[in-house]
Amino acid sequence: MQIELVDTFLDLVETRSFNRTADRMGVTQSTVSARVKALEQALGAQLFARSRAGTDLTTEGLRFEGHARMLRQEWTAARRAMTPAGDAALSLRLGIQNDLAAAALGSLVAAFRQALPQTAFYIEPDYSTQMCSDLQSGSLDFAVMFTPKAHPDLHFTSVGEITYRLISSDARTRAEINPETMIFAHFSPAFERSHRMLLPELSQAPLSVGQSTAVSALLLAMGGSGYVMQDAAAALIATGRFRHVTDAPLITQPIYAAMHLKNRTARLHRRLVQLVTRHFA
Repeated sequence: MQIELVDTFLDLVETRSFNRTADRMGVTQSTVSARVKALEQALGAQLFARSRAGTDLTTEGLRFEGHARMLRQEWTAARRAMTPAGDAALSLRLGIQNDLAAAALGSLVAAFRQALPQTAFYIEPDYSTQMCSDLQSGSLDFAVMFTPKAHPDLHFTSVGEITYRLISSDARTRAEINPETMIFAHFSPAFERSHRMLLPELSQAPLSVGQSTAVSALLLAMGGSGYVMQDAAAALIATGRFRHVTDAPLITQPIYAAMHLKNRTARLHRRLVQLVTRHFA
């Protein structure tokens, strides 16, 4: 079976539109129709029902969906297994939340390599949504992220949390903070909700940033106030230019290990979860 038939089926499951799938895949609508027809002939079943209201999966299409996702994932894994990795016996593709990369990537990879010396690693800092998509498709084997995206093919495990502290170059208390120089942090949806709930008077700042390293860089360049990771806060305070905002609450961000559902009991993935949990504990 040609893998593009499966890819076309899965895209149609998402878009429920032959036109939109054709646009997204860069092919004509007739090509999409031909691929669906070829897949249906190979399976001996009708997968989609088309009407004026749109395109819906048939009962047979619903049954095939899970198998199609597994086929896509296995195909990606098989292609990657054929990619040369030097003398390594195994190659793993790992994703890590952008905001964790600067602080945790070095020590995590060192622990991974010590525990798995015959493994080659490809590391990709990214955002949670993209990592979830890559885990579904098989482009990633394992990820460390802030925001799990519920999906029947994915498994998430809580591995710890990190803490953010509010610092400022010109204020010691919340009442002294100038909202115009506040940098609003939206490191994740959960963090943003906590920020807005705990400090509503500082949630309408004119500058909003999604990474702790970016907040630190902006504070160094312009001054002002903002939440950064505790280690980054200590480093900035050590410069003598910043101080803790004494009455501002700490905000914690949960961290999750993520993988394809089929790997949740695999020995290798359990070992990776143990190493990540140990790091953030």
